Amino acid sequence: MSIGTVRATQRSGAFAGLERTLVLLVILLLETLLGGCATWRAPQSLDDSALRARAVSETLGDVRVTAAVLSSEDSRRMLGADVNATGVQPVWLEVENRTSQVLWYLHAGTDPDYFSPLEVAWSFHTLLGGAGNAAIDANFDALAFENPIPRGATRAGIVFTNPHRKTRVLNVDLLGLRQLIPLTLFLPVPGEGAGEVVKRIHGLYAQGESRDLDDLAALRAALEQLAGCATNAQASAAGDPANFVMVGDYDDIFAALVRRGFRADRREIDDEQWLFGRQPDIVGRMSGQRGVSPYWLRSWLAPLRYRGQAVFLLQVGRPMGGRFGERENRTPVLHPDVDEVRNLLVQDLLYSGGVAALGYVKGVDPAEIGQPRESFAGGRYYTDGLRAVLFFETRPRALSDVKVIDWVPALDMREAAAAAEHRVGQH
Repeated sequence: MSIGTVRATQRSGAFAGLERTLVLLVILLLETLLGGCATWRAPQSLDDSALRARAVSETLGDVRVTAAVLSSEDSRRMLGADVNATGVQPVWLEVENRTSQVLWYLHAGTDPDYFSPLEVAWSFHTLLGGAGNAAIDANFDALAFENPIPRGATRAGIVFTNPHRKTRVLNVDLLGLRQLIPLTLFLPVPGEGAGEVVKRIHGLYAQGESRDLDDLAALRAALEQLAGCATNAQASAAGDPANFVMVGDYDDIFAALVRRGFRADRREIDDEQWLFGRQPDIVGRMSGQRGVSPYWLRSWLAPLRYRGQAVFLLQVGRPMGGRFGERENRTPVLHPDVDEVRNLLVQDLLYSGGVAALGYVKGVDPAEIGQPRESFAGGRYYTDGLRAVLFFETRPRALSDVKVIDWVPALDMREAAAAAEHRVGQH
């Protein structure tokens, strides 16, 4: 075979390869253009009876709110696509307004990062979709919750939120004339095999196992007698410090946390910490910048009550490196300055609108920077030894109305420590 023949054969093979590549590109383009036909179908039924059957309702005065989380099947049936698979959690919401005024539902009270209906609809658009894209928009827009709710009327629709696992803590804020009507509902998430979180933790202590205290002095004494830190499962090694307490009704506590962006987020490393003979009852994290949670909350229901309200003992911590740490690190090491994150959480929750009072009590023994305490999980930390105590009431509450309880003067201690450091620096 001549060189010319070989080269011609090579060119022919090259053109054939190019032709195959072009055919594949055309196929991919067609799949992209027609992809919407595979992911969205015009809904065949808008029946909400399945949602009503498992819905949860709450009533406050002349307002009744009913809600349920949509499953993937509900999404496909009512919205024409599996919205849940896109990282959006659709919630069906109904508001019955029996008041004499018009009410407005505040989407941001449910989720500051909620999705607009057309935003979600856009995720199912296709290139050059034309009328098909318009039909998708119309469907999502028609089913979305519509404001306002006229006096004596009932409104129902879908709200598109960021996902909650197992139990959806749904804050519903309704704005009237110089009035805010706040409600909190706990909605089971379909397919996750979990009941309502409040029912689960409510049965932790049998009758008589939990003391109900009636005055602040007795509460302070009881809180200071609780364990200063967690242990491992065998109770043979000390864990992270238990440096935070929350007191209040379940609705008010969880509503405040959700309003500040906390979500249920339990990881294997959390279950290594034990208090009261068990792993944490609830674990939450906030979504932070750079994809790393600024802090975690591991909480245990304590065998105490204060005037009938729940008392939770918590570990508050952040990963070493904070938001500059590894994004996907499933076994983060505790940041040593645990007091800083404790005080940061206090400040954060003050803006939730649900804090009525705060104070500090003694917790774990103090540890200085030069002599940090070790945790079996690998962390080393230093602390003034105090645990913050927050009391929650039904929102909204003004920041200026928060009462400071004169237990341990934490602010005075910090001022004195700062003055001592200044004196040392002068010599």
